[in-house]
Amino acid sequence: MFKFFTDKRWHLWSIGGTILILAATWYQVQLDVRINEWFGEFYDTLQKALAEPGAVTEKEFIAYLFTFAKIAAVYILVVIFSDYFTSHWTFRWRTAMADFYHDKWNFASSIEGASQRVQEDTLKFARIMEGLGAELLRSVMTLIAFTPILWGLSKSITVLPWIGEVNHALVWVAIISALGGTFILAAVGIKLPGIEYDIQKEEAAYRKELVLGEDFKENAQPMRIDSLYGGVRKIHYKMYFHYLYFNAVKWSYLQGMVIVPYLALAPTIVTGAITLGFVQQIIRAFGRVETSLQYLVRSWPIIVELISVWKRLNEFENKLKLNTENISKEKI
Repeated sequence: MFKFFTDKRWHLWSIGGTILILAATWYQVQLDVRINEWFGEFYDTLQKALAEPGAVTEKEFIAYLFTFAKIAAVYILVVIFSDYFTSHWTFRWRTAMADFYHDKWNFASSIEGASQRVQEDTLKFARIMEGLGAELLRSVMTLIAFTPILWGLSKSITVLPWIGEVNHALVWVAIISALGGTFILAAVGIKLPGIEYDIQKEEAAYRKELVLGEDFKENAQPMRIDSLYGGVRKIHYKMYFHYLYFNAVKWSYLQGMVIVPYLALAPTIVTGAITLGFVQQIIRAFGRVETSLQYLVRSWPIIVELISVWKRLNEFENKLKLNTENISKEKI
């Protein structure tokens, strides 16, 4: 699976491409930081304009909007080309995997489901890594960029409801709430990767029987395919049940987190110690830090699928290695 990084033929893409993706992602995050600063300035101006008619001219107000438009335009261009390059990068990764399997195909063709591993699972692996990997990079870099910002902004927030004085309160609220939610959901969803793996096994057996039935009349008999489909039905129903309580916990947590920063800011807001622009800026910074820390929570269903694909490919590669060794011994 990782020949892309170990094979010298792919180093230009694997190493050079990774550096380019890192640079593009970091630049996106820096633009997001600039937008966060803009939010603070804009909402302070908005508050001033609403509180005191004539305090802000139309030209000044529109200038703020044009400033945002310029930053957003650059951000859009960077995202478009970054996503385009990342798609090519992940396809090269898939190609490196496919090349390795193609070279070993004489040893792999006897393995059950080999064609599915080489075609379907490499495709799934590449697509999942494209989205999941890019989001992981973005989350890490956002965390690096916005945590110091939130730390600085939190100097003015020293009191939490029911707790009292806490230095840099919002930083600790973001960390504790996000990591706490992650651990809870990881515990609740611990069975999901195994179930996803079992689903693929049941589906593969069902599909294989149907494929064989196209060429051999004795295969895909009604009783046989009904039995196999019964296994498919059973494992899917099992998955639906486990996702039922997982989603209940997940969405309760995510919706509850919407009010957490406002709750933390409540003592400071009611005293009028901060402006609307400051509230918007700190809420947005809090959201970026919190969302980055919630990477596992928000990506868990995709991570489950990735684990399942990894397990299948890893199992396939182990069988491929064993076949290669056995055939080599026979030749000796």
